[in-house]
Amino acid sequence: MYVGRDMTELSMIPKTEWKKSELAFFHHTLQQMVPYLNVEGQTIHREIIEEIESRGGLKRQEADWTHGTRVSYD
Repeated sequence: MYVGRDMTELSMIPKTEWKKSELAFFHHTLQQMVPYLNVEGQTIHREIIEEIESRGGLKRQEADWTHGTRVSYD
């Protein structure tokens, strides 16, 4: 279950200030709804993808005892 800032709050700040977990959660959520998104929703999803790509993706560089190599939003 996602525990964090909602889209209303996040829409007021630039995507460069979003946490990786927020980017991962909203990318996953919007990805599932792509066929139903209007132009504004598609634009938001594209901006999230661009921010993820500019950060080098969602994978962690290495795993440790408490974290895997994937960003978790739970």
